Amino acid sequence: MGTQFDIGESELAMKKSAPKKGLRDLRQPAAQEPPKITFPCDYSLKIVGDAAEDFPASVCQVIVRHAADFDATTMQVVDSRNGRYQSVRVMIRATGEQQIKELFEDLKATGRVHMVV
Repeated sequence: MGTQFDIGESELAMKKSAPKKGLRDLRQPAAQEPPKITFPCDYSLKIVGDAAEDFPASVCQVIVRHAADFDATTMQVVDSRNGRYQSVRVMIRATGEQQIKELFEDLKATGRVHMVV
């Protein structure tokens, strides 16, 4: 037969409330801050949208409004495997968080951009 253990109520309460070492509560997200960026810096972007002949040019127009020194000759355009999407990869000289935020907003506002990474 089995052995019974006599555990007092106070001892049982301590075992239930004691946190286990090395484990974290997965129900609560870990506090994580975004990485800090030192401005000005080179900042790479990948802009994805529906494939079209003028898609890279429309992306370039938006970028130039926010980064006047952008060199369009460095832009790389890659078609998806099935040819439905294009990704435009660019490098800009970022001057601050506000510039990047406004650039992201304007790219999305074109209605042609699905994702900016």
